Amino acid sequence: MQTELSNTLGAEHAVFGFTPFPAVAAAITRAGGFGVLGAVRYTAPDDLARDLDWMQQHTDGLPYGLDVVMPAKQVADVSEAEVEAMIPDEHRRFVAELLEKHQVPRLAEGEASGWRITGWMEQVARTQLDVAFDYPIKLLANALGSPPADVVRRAHEHGVLVAALAGSPRHALHHKAAGIDIVVAQGYEAGGHTGEIATMVLTPEVVAAVDPLPVLAAGGIGTGEQIAAGLALGAQGVWLGSLWLTTEEAQLHSRRLTAKLLAAGPGDTVRSRALTGKPARQLRTAWTDAWDDPSGPGPLPMPLQGLLVAEANSRIQRHEIEPLLGTPVGQIVGRMNSERSVQAVFDELTRGFERAIDRINRIAGRA
Repeated sequence: MQTELSNTLGAEHAVFGFTPFPAVAAAITRAGGFGVLGAVRYTAPDDLARDLDWMQQHTDGLPYGLDVVMPAKQVADVSEAEVEAMIPDEHRRFVAELLEKHQVPRLAEGEASGWRITGWMEQVARTQLDVAFDYPIKLLANALGSPPADVVRRAHEHGVLVAALAGSPRHALHHKAAGIDIVVAQGYEAGGHTGEIATMVLTPEVVAAVDPLPVLAAGGIGTGEQIAAGLALGAQGVWLGSLWLTTEEAQLHSRRLTAKLLAAGPGDTVRSRALTGKPARQLRTAWTDAWDDPSGPGPLPMPLQGLLVAEANSRIQRHEIEPLLGTPVGQIVGRMNSERSVQAVFDELTRGFERAIDRINRIAGRA
């Protein structure tokens, strides 16, 4: 599963694995792929530095990258407290009533509410970059549009390639104009923030739009056969995220959530604004149903929604309230029906890729 791009980055396989878990990212890299650590949950620079130190010790000198969240439209230079003050009381009451309805216990006194979605704030993402560029990362990916021009220049000065996710050819062209090196064509099927165009349609359109820039196909990909399809559409690799959630190295800290993922089918996800305020594909739960119900107040725009529900999500996860328990995940969740090591996943991806290539060779009369 080698391409010009994977060779450039020094990876054996053109499989880019996005994950919030350092152990998974390192295992992806050791298995021959390219691990990309998600940085959005790191609000303290020291925490990111600690995990990048760990990555350095567990990647055997092989390449890896970092994914940040810097929206195209930046929030004004205001404090988190000032932004939180913008949250309407009506929405606070809605959250409180929903938690009470499902009898969600409070956190223990003094217990932190867990990570908050503050990586959207430019100053937070920039502190992450101040740390990241002290490490030999090979790729900086941005999940919400092209990063600011000075960030692209800074990455290039450090010899780091820059990738950005696109949900339409228009977005992809904007990335090309902004000097982005790699465009990730993320289809409707993908977990997390995603647009409305399916991967099979989106990938070749983005490939044509940004030629000769390399493109990664993303969304609904979780088998070697699907990787082969992505490369056949013109991509130089694939970007996989959901598939790693049920690996043995993942740190979900919730057996009930893992069980829900293993039992879910491809129709058990929904694009909802309940988590961050932007459409994000996730497991459908009583929580997403409540926020998507037209009789309710509806989600707030990003970043207000993420701040509003941060403590509630921590309480739901800490106490494993099954009807409300969810996570961002793509439609490929229907294939995630067993817990396996990252290496075992790669072994199956490789076998599936070989089966697909053999099948095409037979059809073409070359076998």
